[in-house]
Amino acid sequence: MQHAEHPVNWYPWCKEAFEKAKKEDKPVFLSIGYSTCHWCHVMAHESFEDDEVARELNRNFISIKVDREERPDIDSIYMEACVLFTGSGGWPASIFLTPEQKPFYAGTYFPKDSAYGRIGFLDLLRALDKRWKRDRGSLQQSAEELTGQLQEEQETKSVGLSWQHLALQAVRWLKQNFDEAYGGFGNAPKFPMAHNLMFLMEYYQVNRDRRALEMAEKTLLQMYRGGIFDHIGGGFSRYSTDPYFLVPHFEKMLYDNALLLMAYTQAYSITGKEIYREVVRKTGQYIQREMTDSNGGFYSAQDADSQGVEGKYYVFAYEELTSLLGVSAGKKFNEYFNITREGNFEGKSIPNRLNDKVYGVGQDEEYSHTEPERLLPKVYAYRKQRYRLFLDDKILVSWNGLMIGAFARMYQVFGQESYLRQAKRACEFLEAQHGERDFLPVSCRHGICQGQGFLEDYAFYTFGLIELYRAVLERKYLERAKHYCRKAQELFEDQRKGGFFLYGKENERLIAATKETYDGAIPSGNSVMAYNLVKLWQITGEEAWREQAKKQLKYLSVFAERHPAGQSFSLLAALLYQNPPAHIVGVLKEEKDLEKLRKIYGKDSDIMIFWEESQEYGRINNRATLYICKDGSCKPPVNL
Repeated sequence: MQHAEHPVNWYPWCKEAFEKAKKEDKPVFLSIGYSTCHWCHVMAHESFEDDEVARELNRNFISIKVDREERPDIDSIYMEACVLFTGSGGWPASIFLTPEQKPFYAGTYFPKDSAYGRIGFLDLLRALDKRWKRDRGSLQQSAEELTGQLQEEQETKSVGLSWQHLALQAVRWLKQNFDEAYGGFGNAPKFPMAHNLMFLMEYYQVNRDRRALEMAEKTLLQMYRGGIFDHIGGGFSRYSTDPYFLVPHFEKMLYDNALLLMAYTQAYSITGKEIYREVVRKTGQYIQREMTDSNGGFYSAQDADSQGVEGKYYVFAYEELTSLLGVSAGKKFNEYFNITREGNFEGKSIPNRLNDKVYGVGQDEEYSHTEPERLLPKVYAYRKQRYRLFLDDKILVSWNGLMIGAFARMYQVFGQESYLRQAKRACEFLEAQHGERDFLPVSCRHGICQGQGFLEDYAFYTFGLIELYRAVLERKYLERAKHYCRKAQELFEDQRKGGFFLYGKENERLIAATKETYDGAIPSGNSVMAYNLVKLWQITGEEAWREQAKKQLKYLSVFAERHPAGQSFSLLAALLYQNPPAHIVGVLKEEKDLEKLRKIYGKDSDIMIFWEESQEYGRINNRATLYICKDGSCKPPVNL
């Protein structure tokens, strides 16, 4: 939709586009991006809105535009082609294909004109057009070689390292790469990578490695204090461009905030420190206020740019706030959020708490009573009317699954009813969208859903349902989770070699079938499937789920051997597999039994509920009865 008014004759990814390329004997230019991508906007403005570039594209190429969030299958394959061709990837991805969909040239952002030894997009188009007409054989040979590499499946031979050893290796790598001064791992740019922190905290819980918890806490606190957290409106930006978590890349993604909500909730659950509750409160409010559809679904992202300027929406001049709030209150507000006359970003200031000389940031600090905190609603309202911020209002099933899981966990730990309502509404919204059809869509917008779901859609939504069941113990959510997990196995599982393909039997066939296993900015579908299988076994006690979890973890262990720290969510699933919580079967009588059970045991146990007696489980003394097992042994049944 953002590209609809360009002079470029864009096609969506469709059969018609490739048939036209064959008929007119033209190569295909494939541009892959997403709505809040800053460099996608830059290339669109410089090249795709330019008449000279459009003439070149329309004359000699068939141009296709793809939203990577709606077509992760296309993005996965051609981003891998970009990495193979150039050694790196990113968005926008600019790929040139034969009419048979085979890539022969790839890159990311190109400026319109050549400069400083770097080829410009216009010169690139002309050069590739000449080669297509005069030396097509070499381009086709390149396409065949690149396609062959894409179709090669990774070796899956294991040396048989245990998951305990792999977890230890991952923790060692994280310790070696930890930034002692500012938190996070490695150099800038620094991504939140919340699942790394979730793994470290779970590792601490299992092994009592205090250093693992310290690294997670240091990073969580630094991210909150920094400008990567929006201190005015709540929520986290996509990543930090510096080592300090001060200057973000300003776009906000739903998946980052879902994963970070889970990480801060976990930190509070372990430590009881109020600062983590405060971060969850502010981020949860942001999601409810700005990222939630009226029917309950969650939007995808907010842009980094306003009026074509990155970060303009978020930064302030010193005098701007003294004028808004009055000199005295404005001065205190500026001191509290480190807003200075000289600024920290292109002459203006990103609000942050990195240098708290006046008020300090204690880990158990009570914030809401300070004067600057009380002024936030006024500053927020002023900022909202000052500039427009673009919202990507499509509702992605996969990311909604993560956010449902986040709100469910928040309710489980904090007990706030609004969190539960939010999770349930989003769940019911998604269920209503696909109606009687036995498959998940990819995305919905304004009541219209499209696409056949991919592995991430099934895996992440199953995850959300499992977490919702664990929070409220309502059987319908468990049954839905089992259904979608089985559906994922039916559609995507590689029965011969193990693991799950990104796209399945109901999706379009592409030039390669990929299995994503790396836990990058977001956990892979394969890792989340491992978690789902583990939890379904631990909740139900059914041996079939355990065997499937064991099989999936064995498949993922090969990739964990290569780069343990790149498999943090797989490692998290393995830790849970090897260290299960108490398994409780409750045979209940009344609704009040369910609430009592949830309050007493809900946070630290996996619970299976029955309302009818059976040969295996029955009530004792005609009262609600619990069967509790832990560490391979079971206690005598007890009344609730």
